[in-house]
Amino acid sequence: MRNAIVAATAVAALAAGGVGVGAAAQAAQTPARHTATPSSPSSPTNCQLANGIKHVVQVDFDNVHLTRDNPNVASDLEQMPALLNFMKSQGVLMTNTHDDLVHTGTNMISDMTGLYPDRDAITQSNSGDYYDPSGATHPDSSFAYWTDSVYDPSGGMTDQRYNMDYLPSRTQAAPKKSINVPAPWVPFTEAGCNVGEVGSPNTVLENTTSDVTKVFGAGSPQAAEAATNPTKAQADMVGFAVHCAKTSRLCASGETDALPDEPGGYAGYKALFGAAQIQPVISPSGPVRSTDGKIIADPTGNPGFPGFDSETPNNSLGYGAQMLEHGVQDVNIYVSDAHGDHTAANTGDMGPGQQTFTQQLASYNAAFATFFARLKKDGITPANTLFTFTTDEGDHFAGTAPTPANCTGTPGNYCNYKTRSEVDVNLPGLLATQAGNTTPFAIHDDPAPALWVEGNPARNSSTVRALDHAIAKVKFTNPYTAKSEPVAYSMADTAEEKILHFVSADAARTPTLTLFSGEDSYVGSGAANCNSSCVYTSQGYAWNHGGDWSDMQDIWAGYVGPGISARGTNTTFTDQVDMRPTIMTLTGLRDSYQVDGVPLLPIISPKVLSPQVRAHEKQLIALSAAYKQLTAPTGQFAMATLKMSTAALTSTSPGDSTYINTEKTLTGLCFARDSLAQQMEASILGAIEGRGGFSSGNVQSLTSRSNGMLRTS
Repeated sequence: MRNAIVAATAVAALAAGGVGVGAAAQAAQTPARHTATPSSPSSPTNCQLANGIKHVVQVDFDNVHLTRDNPNVASDLEQMPALLNFMKSQGVLMTNTHDDLVHTGTNMISDMTGLYPDRDAITQSNSGDYYDPSGATHPDSSFAYWTDSVYDPSGGMTDQRYNMDYLPSRTQAAPKKSINVPAPWVPFTEAGCNVGEVGSPNTVLENTTSDVTKVFGAGSPQAAEAATNPTKAQADMVGFAVHCAKTSRLCASGETDALPDEPGGYAGYKALFGAAQIQPVISPSGPVRSTDGKIIADPTGNPGFPGFDSETPNNSLGYGAQMLEHGVQDVNIYVSDAHGDHTAANTGDMGPGQQTFTQQLASYNAAFATFFARLKKDGITPANTLFTFTTDEGDHFAGTAPTPANCTGTPGNYCNYKTRSEVDVNLPGLLATQAGNTTPFAIHDDPAPALWVEGNPARNSSTVRALDHAIAKVKFTNPYTAKSEPVAYSMADTAEEKILHFVSADAARTPTLTLFSGEDSYVGSGAANCNSSCVYTSQGYAWNHGGDWSDMQDIWAGYVGPGISARGTNTTFTDQVDMRPTIMTLTGLRDSYQVDGVPLLPIISPKVLSPQVRAHEKQLIALSAAYKQLTAPTGQFAMATLKMSTAALTSTSPGDSTYINTEKTLTGLCFARDSLAQQMEASILGAIEGRGGFSSGNVQSLTSRSNGMLRTS
């Protein structure tokens, strides 16, 4: 859920708002500047993209499912035929897509950048903790503007590294000086395109405190408004942005688009932040309206940003369409989830087939139908526009069985649920009562909770090893199944966390442990006793995500537009980091860094590819497939090592030999994986981007080495 961690001053408003590397690999780490073959050099917008692409529209959902959560109830996408049919008839729907083993903020940023979370430091979905130099823990939020430092909602701000903290290479030591992650809009603005952001994480202002000061300045009128009227400031400044091309007049009245660490520099660019700056430019006659004609406003009636949970399709698509119609060529759109009750009743999360849930999905479908029709009237179609659609995560519904048992979610046969709630688990309480362990730690409450042990002890310290063993003992009875289950099915300390891409350049944010609990479980903090029940349900949140269960990690992605030759569905294994390089291949642009994903060759028209790639496409597809299983957090390698890690952390062998030896093995496997993967990625991108150095023999060798590592892991 996108609104879980915003500035403290904005919480009330949002709550009311409802919603050894070879030469080729070394060269790939520092690619040439962004390039594109102009599709229309004389275009009055000067936006130069390849393959006849004039616009790019990226839509990222929160919690929208392709597969059915109840076999008798149509899935979310099945109840949105305007979108589902658009993807399958005009392009392709990738049905074997996976998330980053985390959720929300982390996963959306991977979509945008093509980086796994260790390389951008947003490793803990929406929020987490960090250590100060004394080893004390403090809370942090994943959501802060791109150039802001780590955002501590408690006001501490002890960690002054960038929130978006860049790790250039996994095979080299992390930079001592914090480096900002290269911004994803830069290749487009350098190609002469304006880039609009509708709720996309960290590309917009996320709060009315540190983000406002960072962008507008401490003594600015905007900072004064944020201090005196934070609710109005939220509507005026948060949630929307336009990053402009250097020659564009659209942002003439805006702010300097400051990116001090951008490779090659980024001087002379400007941006608009928030509805107060954007609306007069894209809708000079008055407030921007939703797809159903209503003024987009916050719950108190202030025109502008409605709140992240209120970025339903009618609002988000309405704002995105207005941008596209008024000089913005690339629009990135966030759409809030349909599972939560967006009506005035606000009954919390709903189960599959509930009447209100079904009605909300019908309104989502209507918004997309209107959006596509509106864009078609504007001449923005799959013939000249690249569309991508995806969701941030998979989810598991936690609740009682529906009544009636054969409900279908259709009129006269809607589903009802006595309880709709994740199973809340008080971990400190269970540890104290079942294992006698009261080790203090901060925790990111989650189905895959992360723990920061106070004092920041080493993973092999007696304190942490005792905690490992205590966690392994803890069990509880699931109220839905009446069966006993462990609080942690799988466990990872920093050795395995590095394999899972959870260890970033900012060591202060690395958790001591990450646990993976049951599908229904939401493991969090609480009193170190069970005087009140340590396991309970409540009406509110019922959709669990971020774990290693298949329904949590399995998602989907759709691609439509020039250069996409596939139609219907495609089952190629892919995950979120592959979207960025696929878009860049189709638009003819290039990032200034080596991404972690690969272009999806099975769905790209041969006409887009170079003769060299066409001649060796099968080899490159095989190399890409092996690379994905080696590097993806949900791939074969990571899932195998997670089992090894769990066995090691729970082991009690004499002298702790099993743990010690397995940790050494995991560390060695991680280094070998990262070294090989970097070479594989360099070979794939080098061939597709035409950077030279392609060798058929090298591709075969890399594929063979990768498959060998997968067989032995």
